[in-house]
Amino acid sequence: METTETTETFRGLRSRESGTVHETADPETVDPDEGGLDPAYDHEAVDPDDLLAPAETPGVGHWRFDALLPFPAETAVSAGEGDTPLVPAERLAGELDVGGVYIKDEARNPTGTVLDRGLSVALTAVAGRAAAGDDVEPLACASPGNAGQSMAAYAGRADLRSYAFVPSRCAFSNKAMTNVHGGDMRVVGGRFPDAAAAVDEQLETDYTNLNEFTTPYRHEGVKTLAFELVADLGAAPDVVVVPTGSGEVLAGVHKGFVELERVGAIDGLPRLVAAQAEGCAPVVAAVERGLDKPEPWSTPDTICGELEIADPAGGREAVAAVRETDGAATTATDEEILQSAVTVAQNEVLEMGAAAGVAPAAAWNLAEDGFFDGDETVVLLNTEAGLKTPDVLRSHLMGQGI
Repeated sequence: METTETTETFRGLRSRESGTVHETADPETVDPDEGGLDPAYDHEAVDPDDLLAPAETPGVGHWRFDALLPFPAETAVSAGEGDTPLVPAERLAGELDVGGVYIKDEARNPTGTVLDRGLSVALTAVAGRAAAGDDVEPLACASPGNAGQSMAAYAGRADLRSYAFVPSRCAFSNKAMTNVHGGDMRVVGGRFPDAAAAVDEQLETDYTNLNEFTTPYRHEGVKTLAFELVADLGAAPDVVVVPTGSGEVLAGVHKGFVELERVGAIDGLPRLVAAQAEGCAPVVAAVERGLDKPEPWSTPDTICGELEIADPAGGREAVAAVRETDGAATTATDEEILQSAVTVAQNEVLEMGAAAGVAPAAAWNLAEDGFFDGDETVVLLNTEAGLKTPDVLRSHLMGQGI
């Protein structure tokens, strides 16, 4: 029995392994051997003009695109996430010598991260099951920090209990706000893989797993970012630079553009760039070596915690996104990343978190390598707020004697 109200265009969950579409919105009813799942739609029933039209209801955020979301806007667990500013950066455009640069400022989301888009959709699915009487508690995920905080916020909105497992290196702001939102938190010694392993080790009960790519809805929510870019620009940008850790954001953005092309809203896909820290770059290494899936990074080492994902769950999808769009995968050093975040703050007003600084850093490196032709419209994703990691950014300045 289906437990969650779905949209008219939603057809079920498609197995990325077999291509089979299962007529359900509940991933737990699908055989785990089917592999990863993606929501599937009747794209022929979607009018691109209607899809990209301005919202009729103020504050609906990214749920204005529910024609290509699994659940209708009126049932959403939402705090108005999405509908974030697309800010022109004229100085950056001049420095990169391209036609135009825009920063998509995902820091304006409710908990200051792009991941709010996906957690909103994931919690809508879970809340629907709970309302139908399913025992879904507790909710759990392992996270470098941002996803755990976001999960706690949306779980609180749905009146559901959640546990975030974070590494000891997690930013204090994430730890504090996870508790402020009412979520439980387990701090695990070590790095992200240790936090991921601790979920099953420490939770002595069944739980609803909200890890990226375990739920099919986190990257599904992120795809609305692509819809907003096309709605705001009137066309697809030429290049989108995506800070890449787990691959969740890159995979979501890619799916969004693919669906826009399928419904006839755009002609061709923008080139997608996976931007990673030099000290943890499994996606970049896979692209450079011609692999379909990244191999685990043996010694992850970057101060940018959201980028320190040694074995990304969405690694295969991230590599495919780069290849299928004739994009690029590139790295930047921690020094370049932090300096880029500071430079954007000092020249463009916007506050970028440490991990988000990899987008402008990668763009500068690509420009030096001759990646741009000179007339492109380039979008840099600011995936997290500067207030996530103010101590890291300030320490960078102190290291310069400032």
